[in-house]
Amino acid sequence: MAIPEPSSTSTALVTGASSGIGREIARLLARRGHHVTLVARNEQRLRELQAELGGEQRATVLVCDLADAGERDELARAVTRTVDVLVNNAGFGIYKPFVESDRQMELTQVRVLVEAVVDLTARWLPGMVERRRGCVINVSSVSAFQPLPGNAGYAAAKAHVLLFSEALHAEVKEHGVTVTAVCPGPVHTEFQERNGAHFADRLPRFVWLDPERVARDALDAADAGRRTVVPGGPQVRAAFAPNRYVPTTIALPIASRLMRG
Repeated sequence: MAIPEPSSTSTALVTGASSGIGREIARLLARRGHHVTLVARNEQRLRELQAELGGEQRATVLVCDLADAGERDELARAVTRTVDVLVNNAGFGIYKPFVESDRQMELTQVRVLVEAVVDLTARWLPGMVERRRGCVINVSSVSAFQPLPGNAGYAAAKAHVLLFSEALHAEVKEHGVTVTAVCPGPVHTEFQERNGAHFADRLPRFVWLDPERVARDALDAADAGRRTVVPGGPQVRAAFAPNRYVPTTIALPIASRLMRG
């Protein structure tokens, strides 16, 4: 149930491929010989990555706003290869109290982090099961492990991705297909600054990872047929994994203090 070997008619579709974790996963898949379909909103960055990976023969660029259902339809119509690997990585986060947030932005966050993940998985997972070949990698977060005041919608959406992925993994593993949820902590990418996630600056340095490490651990976990992985070494896992099992009555006040600073 490892990541399928590349073929002349297949592709690995990676959303959020223009930067960060998505870009590194696309690079690693290309090094394995996969044709990659690069999906994001920033065409210039996608074109630069396409050139790096070997041009149009090795990578396809598809510009898509995943919050838009119509654009997702267009994306699906544009994919002409068999999708053997699907990486749902695109996302952003809102880091402020819900009542101070913008309603449309909160809805867009749900559409990108939840709706798009469900939609793209529904489009390509059935074919993988039918062929008994394929894997889905869904990028969740350690934020999924507990409610986060001041980051409520993001944490809830990532919890959906985590539980959705784990349930699907149990459903499809007998068909030779895997679904892996990747739950990174803070990563040295544009995400923190772009989304105003300044609380992460208060976390210890040892829990921060480079996107290359997250990408490598994600693919290793998918190769091993794992349903969930917290990227990083034992110290990182020890820092975050217990959060999933701590009672909410304990986790919630701790999370509140962390998010307030």
